[in-house]
Amino acid sequence: MNVLVIGSGGREHAIVKALKKSDRISRLQCIPGNAGIAEDAECIQHSLEPAAIAQYARENGVDFVVVGPDNQLADGMIDALQAAGIRAFGPVRAAARLEWSKRYSKEIMAKYHIPTAAYQSFTDLDAAKAYVQQQGAPIVVKDSALALGKGVTVAQTIEEALTALDAIFDRPSGAEVVIEEFMQGMEVSIMAFCDGKTAAMMLPSQDHKTIFDGDVGPMTGGMGVIAPFPLTDEQKERIQSEILDRLMAGMQQEGIPYQGVIYPGLMLTPQGPKVVEFNSRFGDPEAECILPLLESDLLTIMEACVDGNLTQDMVQFSTDASALVILASPGYPASSTKGIPIQLPVVPEHSIIFHAGTALKDGQLVSNGGRVLAVQARGEDLTEAVTRAYQVADAIQFEGAQMRRDIGGRLGIKVRV
Repeated sequence: MNVLVIGSGGREHAIVKALKKSDRISRLQCIPGNAGIAEDAECIQHSLEPAAIAQYARENGVDFVVVGPDNQLADGMIDALQAAGIRAFGPVRAAARLEWSKRYSKEIMAKYHIPTAAYQSFTDLDAAKAYVQQQGAPIVVKDSALALGKGVTVAQTIEEALTALDAIFDRPSGAEVVIEEFMQGMEVSIMAFCDGKTAAMMLPSQDHKTIFDGDVGPMTGGMGVIAPFPLTDEQKERIQSEILDRLMAGMQQEGIPYQGVIYPGLMLTPQGPKVVEFNSRFGDPEAECILPLLESDLLTIMEACVDGNLTQDMVQFSTDASALVILASPGYPASSTKGIPIQLPVVPEHSIIFHAGTALKDGQLVSNGGRVLAVQARGEDLTEAVTRAYQVADAIQFEGAQMRRDIGGRLGIKVRV
């Protein structure tokens, strides 16, 4: 089969590497890709307009397309490919609205009794500020639109919440904000393959969102992951029945069956698992941590999602643990420094270096984005996986790289000396 992946980040590199294992793929392409993806697939520079991608796929004999990024899904790329008769993995634009409109997502959760935080949405800045003043802090302020994983402020003070509101509404095109109650508990990321009726869970994981150790500093797209996160059987059953199954049934009832990957970020509250937000694609960097442990054929799973015949037993993972550490450029997340030379070490068999924001300049690997590299390692347990990931990350020569040193620290995991 001729398979095309859309995207240029670490998530897409992980997807490409997982697909590359399939003996059913004769040609693997990526638009636009990056320096690392170019070692595993044929990278092509091309317009990312949905109609242009559909035309490319049709003219170049592409059999199957995998769309990675949230903004391409929100732009309706799956819709355009389906209209052109191209099989494509991912939700249509109307289903991806679960991510590109947090207000819509909250309305769906309320309608179908999916546990989540109490909330109000606003399109008026003064009304939003008045609500914050009335509710007090801590409180959560969310940009309802796509914000590359950085549109959320967990405000510890009213002043911090008001500042976040000013930032969201400071654009000429208008804005919408969702303001939620602050939920106490441990965060966990759940991704699931979906065929419109069935949602098959992947390994639970835990992301580390802020830039600095100790979960402080600005929100990022994610600075590291551990998997599997230790959920109890009861927690897994409640996540499946109260969140994933209700969402599948609800979206069917809405006339918008959900196909692709659904990724709810959850809070494990004293009342049980509650949804923080829904994402309509593989998490980044969760995909880089989890997909290396997938033992099933990824292409077969994706085709089953598109064809509506997914079963739970199709999705099988290794019993190993996995850890992921992000190396980000100086200035991230406020800015990124491009063109910094990078020297990579020899990578041991237990590890993979995924490229997120890299490029080749006169044959030299250089930084080309905010999050630059993602180092994944597996081990018999999380301590071994975390230790191995940091050993490889520390061997990378990358001046000014930012790297959290406490991935897994919430669970008491420390690097083995």
